[in-house]
Amino acid sequence: MTLRNVLDYAAYLALRLAIAVVQALPPRACERIAELLATVFTSVAPVRRKVLGENLRIAFPNIDARTEQQVAWNMWRHLFLMVMEIAHTPRKVHRTNWRQRCDIPDVEAIIRTMYTTRPSVVISAHYGNFELGGYLMGMFGFPTHTVARTLDNRYIDRFVNEFRGRTGQHMLPKHGSGEQIEELLASGGALTLLGDQYAGRKGCWVPFFGRPASTHKAVALFSLGFQAPTMVVGVRRKRRMLEYEIDVANVVDPAAPEFAFAGVQPMTEWYTDCLERLIRRGPEQYWWIHRRWKGEVPEKVLKRLKRKERTAA
Repeated sequence: MTLRNVLDYAAYLALRLAIAVVQALPPRACERIAELLATVFTSVAPVRRKVLGENLRIAFPNIDARTEQQVAWNMWRHLFLMVMEIAHTPRKVHRTNWRQRCDIPDVEAIIRTMYTTRPSVVISAHYGNFELGGYLMGMFGFPTHTVARTLDNRYIDRFVNEFRGRTGQHMLPKHGSGEQIEELLASGGALTLLGDQYAGRKGCWVPFFGRPASTHKAVALFSLGFQAPTMVVGVRRKRRMLEYEIDVANVVDPAAPEFAFAGVQPMTEWYTDCLERLIRRGPEQYWWIHRRWKGEVPEKVLKRLKRKERTAA
């Protein structure tokens, strides 16, 4: 066994020990610990303060220092709670009690999109507890396939994917899974994707909180290429730990006569706008610590967006 394997296995054991400790704690204790850690990461030893502040000022240009600090604290609290919720979910959320944990105001839209022989695409973001979203979909009886990056630590990667697949969520690697995705959609399967990931200079640049952001073209191509009904959702924590609401921002059907988003650009703009509206409902539950607005925006993109602004005006 190589040194790398030894270190990876040690990290895996440490993670399992931490999860065992968290599982032994009552929810209220988890909340208090998350609040303490949020204070440490915000005020005592600030983590990614510069990135966090820059992102918040891009999204909310008029934000004041006090509000920025409050959103940052609540974001860290949310992230730590999310990790603890993942540890508790297999023991506390079951087919018999999920209704006590989760509200779905627009359940009809979810059933109409997922309960079909046609392929479907579900788009979310680094918002709320998106890991719980895939877990719940499987519990509802809608198995999904999710594209995610393979973790460097193979022991932790296998452990995380075992949690994800516990109720019927299947994982596909981020790189090299194109053929599997095509087979899935061709057979009428359901694909879930994160729609707020940076796609490099050659991505599809669309406005996100008023600033151009590079977005993967494949997300729109899957929906358009397979004429798949597409739903944008967010799993937002309501108040306490493991109390959530599944927000459906919107649903479109590329096969419908009135479909208005033909083409990668308009489709990407549509779902990005939906994600933005979800995030505005609970900005403290978005991952402001990841660089959504990276890279230099190509000149032709800036010109196109300016022309669009003038036309809209």
